[in-house]
Amino acid sequence: MEQPSQARDTNSNLLLESQLRECFGRVVYSHKTHEKCADIYHRKQSRIKLVQIGLSAVTTGGLIALFASDSWAAKVIATLCSTALFGLNAYMKQHDLGELSTKHATAASKLWDLRESYLSLLTDFKSGVVTPKEAIQQRDKLQKALLSVYQAAPRTLDDAYRLSQQALQVNEELTFSDSEINKFLPAPLRKSELAKPPQA
Repeated sequence: MEQPSQARDTNSNLLLESQLRECFGRVVYSHKTHEKCADIYHRKQSRIKLVQIGLSAVTTGGLIALFASDSWAAKVIATLCSTALFGLNAYMKQHDLGELSTKHATAASKLWDLRESYLSLLTDFKSGVVTPKEAIQQRDKLQKALLSVYQAAPRTLDDAYRLSQQALQVNEELTFSDSEINKFLPAPLRKSELAKPPQA
């Protein structure tokens, strides 16, 4: 029969493991969301720059056409394109999308390291390599490091979170089969395939 102190220890260990798993899950989502934010801002910046180039070309062409002929249509097109270009330039000056993309990529990189640290801690704790006391100390250090990353990181986007859910739950971007992992490893480190059931 299990002693009360053993039961308490088992319950405490399960609670600690449960919390570590929860922390790991949150960091996985945060890491992926910041990655998606970086991608979103990078694509948005690239598209806006292409539009700016197009508007600049049309505005310049309209001004040249004005010198060549006093066309009413050229005036209207040049004025509209020039106004749109001014608005885009003002937006880009106020919102540095390149800097936002870089900040999100930096946060994602730091969160990747913390994600792997939580995974290692969970593995060590579950296998008994670290004691509950050591696990608590490491958890507290990771929590402080995580707070530091979150304080420096820009706010994430709702669209990025939805893309993260799709990537993690549907596309299984962090999930690998044994055969996939085997392809990355040299032969001595590969896991042998499970024997196939005999044919009936």
